[in-house]
Amino acid sequence: MDRTLDAEMAAARAAARRRRSLRDRLLDAEDRSAVLTISTVEGAAHRGVVNAVGLDHVDLTQSDSSIAIPLQHITSVLDRG
Repeated sequence: MDRTLDAEMAAARAAARRRRSLRDRLLDAEDRSAVLTISTVEGAAHRGVVNAVGLDHVDLTQSDSSIAIPLQHITSVLDRG
């Protein structure tokens, strides 16, 4: 019985992860003040702390500056915790 319950819970967690949008993942990163490396369609890579997440962009703080990156330009996100 415990194995079945554990398997069902693992399957539910996996399904929830698959349904999360990029914006959901960025909001989680904002809550954790995570350092991310975000690659864009232009070929640039931006590394910084998620400062804010809007409906269509994410603001990263890099050293003493910040950059707004449109969500539609993001090709990958690497979370360093």
